Amino acid sequence: MIPKDVLDKILRIDITTNRLVTDVFAGAYHSVFKGRGMEFDEVREYQPGDDIRSIDWNVTARTGSAHVKKYVEERELTVMILVDASASVHFASRGQMKNKLAAEIAAVLAFAAIRNNDKVGLLMFTDAPELYIPPKKGKTHVLRVIREILFFKPRAKATHLPKVLEYLTKVLRRRSTVFIISDFLDPNDDFGPMQKSLRIANQHHDLIAITLTDPRESELPDCNLVELLDAETGSKMVVDTSSQRLREDYHSQAVSRIKNRSRLFDTIGIDHIDISTDVPYKKALVSFFAQRRHRLAK
Repeated sequence: MIPKDVLDKILRIDITTNRLVTDVFAGAYHSVFKGRGMEFDEVREYQPGDDIRSIDWNVTARTGSAHVKKYVEERELTVMILVDASASVHFASRGQMKNKLAAEIAAVLAFAAIRNNDKVGLLMFTDAPELYIPPKKGKTHVLRVIREILFFKPRAKATHLPKVLEYLTKVLRRRSTVFIISDFLDPNDDFGPMQKSLRIANQHHDLIAITLTDPRESELPDCNLVELLDAETGSKMVVDTSSQRLREDYHSQAVSRIKNRSRLFDTIGIDHIDISTDVPYKKALVSFFAQRRHRLAK
């Protein structure tokens, strides 16, 4: 039985995100995420104005009158949500914790998907896949997905996306829309292995990267001696934040990391959204849907 406090948190996310989906995202989602194409529906008699290329010559020969093949859009999609459960996402210097933010964003995407009768699946990961929930339809299933994101207890602390994406391509044979919600902070990755794995996965699926950031990851406050802890490796370092040079170097490294990450996504052709813990995520998602809709309309 699920504890009452857990149910209350899930209910709050359900109410908040459902309102956003109803007011903003349901129509936008439908317009930018299309089905796999057109599928055969039926054969009917030829009517003036029909494309002669759609004539079914076998049926025409058999019946003695012209018949055409009718196709309909195959609307149903599979949406897979990959959520980073490593130690670094259990952090926020202000606003929402990254893991709570991930749950809300995933809920918006999942509810928008089931409104369009699409399937939704979940993959929680650290330095390896830790929990896989196969894609299904329905609100009960989506609520389970939200619960797992909120209260999942990972075995590992580190992040290593290549192994996760390799697993994804094995279990998800059908082309799907894949959202990767992560801070993409992998201390052991120089973006080389990640670039290769992202490129391969993007050939099989439609990948969208949602990067969770926090202001403290790019700006250090001036507060004298501070002990910095790497949540994923456990390494500690004492730094003197009163040093302007140190604060500038810290900021410069963060800016460089952000630029390299964006360049990586752009090079592969992956849509990406940056969301900070201290800024409401609605604006970033709305902007993403608008830009993607504009691009598809060209």
